[in-house]
Amino acid sequence: VNPHTPLDISACFSPATMATDFANDVKLFGKWSYDDIDIGDMSVSDYVAVKVNDAAFLPHTAGRYQVKRFRKARCPIVERLVNSMMFHGRNNGKKLMAVRIIEHAFEIIHLLTDENPIQVFVKAIVAAGPREDSTRIGAAGIVRRQAVDVSPFRRVNQAIYLISIGAREASFRTIKTIAECLADEIVNASKGSSSSYAIKKKDEIERVAKANR
Repeated sequence: VNPHTPLDISACFSPATMATDFANDVKLFGKWSYDDIDIGDMSVSDYVAVKVNDAAFLPHTAGRYQVKRFRKARCPIVERLVNSMMFHGRNNGKKLMAVRIIEHAFEIIHLLTDENPIQVFVKAIVAAGPREDSTRIGAAGIVRRQAVDVSPFRRVNQAIYLISIGAREASFRTIKTIAECLADEIVNASKGSSSSYAIKKKDEIERVAKANR
């Protein structure tokens, strides 16, 4: 390179270069990075899809995750939250509305915690899944409860379910939006706070199971 030749800096910031960088660096909603997400619990790491391979710009991949048992474990974890927000008949199928709710909720989580909202959500899932449950054992008309361990996959499923129910019930007939309630629920659950609906339910399930050992 001739030292007297002026360096063309514009090439580094050309639209083509910037577009390539943007496409290669996949971030949720173009903001939240999937790098360095720590799951924190080895047992559920196979069922929480937040690796770089599972990264998506939008939690709307239109994948066929119900075709086979356990296929939904490969569904991006944020998309599973989006799907669980579409409950109660009037909300069925309104996925774009659910995506928008999650986007707003993640913005609020970032403002509340100053952390990557994906990381906060993963922590909430690990904290909110019950580790022990009770099942009905029936023999000759006598029904009793028996405590059983909960599989990691069910822990993830139940955590998502409880978090979305907590947010839905908190926002019903109040002035707070569902996004605000969901953000509060996820932040409280990630801290293990009993003001979270999911943590309260988890403690209750584990308490009943302990009594039926």
